Amino acid sequence: MTSQAQYEVVRPTGILDGTQAIQLRQQISEKLDKKTDIVLIDLQEVTFIDSSGLGALVSALKMVRTRGGKLFVCSINDQVRMLFELTSMDRVFKIYKDEYTFKNEALQKSQ
Repeated sequence: MTSQAQYEVVRPTGILDGTQAIQLRQQISEKLDKKTDIVLIDLQEVTFIDSSGLGALVSALKMVRTRGGKLFVCSINDQVRMLFELTSMDRVFKIYKDEYTFKNEALQKSQ
């Protein structure tokens, strides 16, 4: 996890499954407890997402929105992109190519 001036990044690695899903929700909850308004989940190091991982992403989105924040996703690989498209999660999450693109597009709109 990396702290930025205007947002917080969570970087899961490997397979985003049940165990990782619990950690992901916990990390995001900790960020929100610190009054973070914008959370970016960088999936660059994630090789696969199972149903538990997908559920965790949706749960995280609801948690962030409930607290008045915004959640974004970046750096997804082709396999994860296909999963997002098959489950229509690409319509639920705002996905950026990478963190640099997120900074230049999403943060500019937030200011």
